[in-house]
Amino acid sequence: MANDPMLKFVAREQAYPPKRAAGDRADDFREIADRYAVPTAEDQAGRCSQCGVPYCSVHCPLHNHIPDWLRLTAEGRLREAYELSNATSTMPEICGRICPQDRLCEGNCVIEFSGHGAVTIGSVEKFITDTAWEEGWVEPLVPGPARGQSVGVIGAGPAGLSAAEYLRAHGYDVHVYDRHDRAGGLLTYGIPGFKLEKPVVMRRVDRLKAGGIVFHEGFAVGDDATLDELRQRHDALLIATGVYKARPIDVDGHEANGVVAALDYLTASNRKSFGDAVPAFDSGALDAAGKHVVVVGGGDTAMDCVRTAVRQGAASVKCLYRRDRANMPGSQREVKNAEEEGVEFVWLSAPQAFAGTEQVASVKARRMRLGTPDASGRRAPEIEPGGDFEMPADMVIKALGFDAEDLPTLFGAPELGISRWGTVLVDGKTLMTSLDGVFAAGDIVRGASLVVWAIRDGRDVSAAMHKWLKAKAVNARVAA
Repeated sequence: MANDPMLKFVAREQAYPPKRAAGDRADDFREIADRYAVPTAEDQAGRCSQCGVPYCSVHCPLHNHIPDWLRLTAEGRLREAYELSNATSTMPEICGRICPQDRLCEGNCVIEFSGHGAVTIGSVEKFITDTAWEEGWVEPLVPGPARGQSVGVIGAGPAGLSAAEYLRAHGYDVHVYDRHDRAGGLLTYGIPGFKLEKPVVMRRVDRLKAGGIVFHEGFAVGDDATLDELRQRHDALLIATGVYKARPIDVDGHEANGVVAALDYLTASNRKSFGDAVPAFDSGALDAAGKHVVVVGGGDTAMDCVRTAVRQGAASVKCLYRRDRANMPGSQREVKNAEEEGVEFVWLSAPQAFAGTEQVASVKARRMRLGTPDASGRRAPEIEPGGDFEMPADMVIKALGFDAEDLPTLFGAPELGISRWGTVLVDGKTLMTSLDGVFAAGDIVRGASLVVWAIRDGRDVSAAMHKWLKAKAVNARVAA
């Protein structure tokens, strides 16, 4: 036991990969930290206490075998660590980059509770899989024996891509339909490069294409084919569109020029990073350069917006949020990164109106205070009497979250069952919608959530679809 590489959390301090200086990283869209060198990754993995009940795994939506691959990393068995990490996740290096580990695995690490600082799980996960790509350990997607059945997947985000991978491995012909011209969904167009560089996403997509999954990019269901027409083409369908409709801000001036939706803004920025022609960016409408920018919201999307505005050369960037720092939904790590990069947070404040004639010129806001808990248990914000103030703004970015689009109308499928929030209803056991052979998974079912939950949902729905398709094939043979 004296040579056991684990349980080093007392003698070995927590160390994340060093971040580049704030001034340097604010000038580009590269990720803000490089991954560990091998000895550092092994040392940090060796801080794990190898808990009998690993709360890190319990609180991971994918229930990754975290203590096991930490031990393998500490022992220098990186290929085995990668294979174990890959066994439960289709995108471990992506989760290692963008998961809010401070709220999931690391936030529930026993070492964190002991006051020694959590094991740096996400950074080690990123290191393991990036090493696997470099060393050629990431194997091609090998289809299972052909089953003679096909599946259509609507949406090329994390839920759709995960399900497509598992279904292809089972031997199904898989076609993925997405309205964008590149696959990846929010991984490609919603999340900025400083959190997730795009080649990391594209190499995953390329692997799926090389494995025989057919991608129909620039394909809008409802315009290019109705849902019913796709049902005729395939033995089963999966709806994995995510939720994209921006929640509105119902205040005076919300339709003024310069008041833009977060996803429009982030998509334009990411397209420019790809080298695309983006007229709305080139005209200045979706470019923050030289502007006083106010972002309204306190989630991870708001953090993406403020940090993007800094990199675009905004004159000033403020984040307006109606609760305090302790009650914001976004990652505290992202808040710290944003503050380091020059973002000013205006806590306990909410917009009252956006002022300006033809172009927004300022935000009129109200001071807020926290009152009694709301239905979710969080203290509800209330207006602080006499706390009105105003701040200059040439651009206001609405980042209040996303709702589901009207899929029954969009898809020409009025019989598709939806909830009062517009999310698609599924049977809790089969994950099938109200339409026979049509399944749904990801944010379009659970509402706006985390990428790791979308990957988990894709894994779960692929198993449900596989079971249903096998039964369908047996019934067809019996009927014949």
